[in-house]
Amino acid sequence: MSIIDPGPLLGPVEIRELAQRLDLRPTKTLGQNFVHDPNTIRRIVRAAELDETDVVLEVGPGLGSLSLGLLSLCGHLTAVEIDARLAAELPSTVAAHAPHRADRLSVIEADALALSAVPGPAPTALVANLPYNVAVPVLLHLLELVPSLESGLILVQLEVADRLVAPPGSKVYGIPSAKLAWYATSKRVGTVPRAVFWPVPNVESGLVRFVRVARPAAPADRPVSRAAVFAVIDAAFSQRRKMLRSALAGWAGSAARAEQVLLAAGVDPTARGETLDIDAFARIAAARSR
Repeated sequence: MSIIDPGPLLGPVEIRELAQRLDLRPTKTLGQNFVHDPNTIRRIVRAAELDETDVVLEVGPGLGSLSLGLLSLCGHLTAVEIDARLAAELPSTVAAHAPHRADRLSVIEADALALSAVPGPAPTALVANLPYNVAVPVLLHLLELVPSLESGLILVQLEVADRLVAPPGSKVYGIPSAKLAWYATSKRVGTVPRAVFWPVPNVESGLVRFVRVARPAAPADRPVSRAAVFAVIDAAFSQRRKMLRSALAGWAGSAARAEQVLLAAGVDPTARGETLDIDAFARIAAARSR
């Protein structure tokens, strides 16, 4: 990991000036809360553990605070921005504040959830201040869409951060936790106070770092797909308080069939979904195909 001074970053004055010039009024619909504290940006960039070989994918670069920090370390930055004004302005911001790094930037004006491909060099890391209202679906979509992603660091609502990294048996372990575990190991690496954002959100934020891992193995004669495993996860947590033989009855066709599948997978039919790790969900999906 390289340690490089990112140089001049955007502070509160620069953020306000840019917003006024663009006549920007941040909206909750787009989840627009911009980090205006340079020290927070430096902290995020350090926590991302990047080097010059990395191609970084950033979702929601906004006014470019984090983008400038990332460009000081990575070999290339691909920024996906849904707001047309911000997408058009970002290259100018980088050219003004880091002209010697401007050729490392690519901007895609798009909704990250609607992306079907990421043009340019294959991203190796996702680093983003994700809009709170779509953070989990964006993260899962990009992990599936971009298999070259090896690691990442995301800034999300603190409650979402805790859910993403929760282990089996935790009170907040659920669908986001299990589905992220299909792709990666994860941990919370810090919190971010609301005061460093403009406008100030109503909640604290958390930093989640993840590293991609091999997908859970299923028996060689019964390969299992992501869709099949995610269907089990959805069913198991749709009735969280119920035992798995009841919660999976609709998915399996009946409670009796669910019990058969669970026993074949080596899972206690009286257990609840919140106690299972991703390997157990994969075994259940594979057992149903027998």
